[in-house]
Amino acid sequence: MDRKKTLTLADAWKKSRPTAFSTMVKPIGSRCNLDCSYCYYLDKADMYAGPQPTMSYELLEEYIRQYIAANDVDVVTFAWHGGEPLLAGLDWFRHAMELQQKYAGNKRIENTLQTNGTLLDDDWCAFFHEHQFLIGISLDGPRDIHDSCRLNKGGQPTFDKVMRGVELMAKHGVEYNTLSTVNRKSEGRGVEVYRFLKSIGSHYMQFLPVLEYTKAVEGARRPYIVPPHTPGSSLAEWSVTAKGFGQFMNDVFDDWVIGDVGTYFVQLFDVALAQWAGVQPGLCSFCETCGDALVVEHNGDVFACDHFVYPDYKLGNISERTLSAIYGSKEQFRFGIDKRNGLPTQCLRCKYYFACRGECPKHRFDTAANGESGLNALCEGYRTFFSHVEPYMKYMAALLAEKQAPALVMPWARLRMGY
Repeated sequence: MDRKKTLTLADAWKKSRPTAFSTMVKPIGSRCNLDCSYCYYLDKADMYAGPQPTMSYELLEEYIRQYIAANDVDVVTFAWHGGEPLLAGLDWFRHAMELQQKYAGNKRIENTLQTNGTLLDDDWCAFFHEHQFLIGISLDGPRDIHDSCRLNKGGQPTFDKVMRGVELMAKHGVEYNTLSTVNRKSEGRGVEVYRFLKSIGSHYMQFLPVLEYTKAVEGARRPYIVPPHTPGSSLAEWSVTAKGFGQFMNDVFDDWVIGDVGTYFVQLFDVALAQWAGVQPGLCSFCETCGDALVVEHNGDVFACDHFVYPDYKLGNISERTLSAIYGSKEQFRFGIDKRNGLPTQCLRCKYYFACRGECPKHRFDTAANGESGLNALCEGYRTFFSHVEPYMKYMAALLAEKQAPALVMPWARLRMGY
């Protein structure tokens, strides 16, 4: 049997269940006022022969109409992204809110938006509060870590402007979480980063490992981020090591599990607990299959995933093919199950496969011990992490099974760690 063509009952169920998928919409494409060294999206401008224009009102209406209609669920969530989506302007987003209400019907509409925070002001924050946006703020940690990679177009640091944005959101009661990359500068500083994020009011944290390859391009301002194995490419100097990422997350976990369970939430910890409890983790990277998160570009082009905005993964354009048809296409279905079917045997036999699921395909460019391709380059780090948290996850899963709060793990954790 060819494992790479395997279909499971879960695959069949996905085909027959009510349609439910998400889109990450890029109203200004990759345009941004920053020039973060690890940003894999800035170079996408070359696909469109230069800076992308803002999505037209006509196309915005078509997108909103199609997206709401295509989802057979009571709640439809819009995820606004970029680039820097605030460059579309406040009036543009006000119009988007009007269109959402026009086509909402009986469905509830929710909005999330990822921003670098440097353009936030009172007007933006009042708008976000009024429409109950959940804001993701990109903040890598204390000043020296953040400013090591997150600079503006003039090469100047951005930490102070981001912190001003955080203060404005707090002032206006805007709900926000933080997205922090874990890069080479972060290694060995997990507890410091975690405590810093707590100190600025973040109760929901995402830690995103950055591991990219770059290639020098003649005439370009900076090296391009390219797929691994691209001729002439090399591992970017700011990439996190697998060992460093695993240790970073272990250090954060040890600080969290003794005093913060139920008060502060870390996405990877939530994912791990879900896996040990036997429920869906809610994050595509750790699901057995993927394909439920499309990307819609400024001009209506649709791609299979945010990490695969390359010509080979373009599925169509909403002006020519509906979002519903694109999501249900055989190309997207195959993309989704290839997440599982493309794994080397080493992964499928791993003790922690149930928790890791091979993580994101974008990181699968290493070779397994038996020579098979497709091993996740962060494998060592994830094995270290899942092994480290296993006793605590089992304890919390048992608490949940007894309908008790996972926070009850904390006294046990303190004793186990010798506090």
